[in-house]
Amino acid sequence: MVKQWFVVRVPTNMEDRVRESVLNRVKTHNLEHRISQVVVAQVTEQEIRAGKKKLVQRKIFPGYVLLEADLYDGEGKLDRDLWFFIKETPRLGDFVGSDQNPQPMAQSEVERILGGMKSTEEKPRVNIPCNVGDRVKIKEGPFENFTGVVDDVNVEKMLVRVIVTIFGRETPVELEVSQVELV
Repeated sequence: MVKQWFVVRVPTNMEDRVRESVLNRVKTHNLEHRISQVVVAQVTEQEIRAGKKKLVQRKIFPGYVLLEADLYDGEGKLDRDLWFFIKETPRLGDFVGSDQNPQPMAQSEVERILGGMKSTEEKPRVNIPCNVGDRVKIKEGPFENFTGVVDDVNVEKMLVRVIVTIFGRETPVELEVSQVELV
């Protein structure tokens, strides 16, 4: 039997609980050799909140969990006992695929998702909610409530340069990402 990756629907914001529930059931029933991994696909992002850099986890596919299992035998027949075992997990919905025929993920897609997760663990992505040309409102500081257009984004320093009109003249103002919001 060959292990493949499958996608399972779960209630949104319950992904981690369902993952733990599946892993506990697998361990209790000694099925580690049949179900090896249960993953909530997420990336690590760096953002600024209240002027402080913070690492946060963002789910890539809210409402879904990935699991690696050998649901099919060498002849391509579904192991109904293992399939029912997984489906009986509390809060776990349906497999992606036809009703009683789960479709495994393409190996290239699995590698892309898992590789993306690993790369953000090593070097978190920077979450900057605006791009050059976006219209923004300044939320705090001496230019609070001014609106302007983003002229430059410095990802490394988490800064944006916004062009605001002060006394009829366009003036560049450099701000932290947390000080602006999209209009």
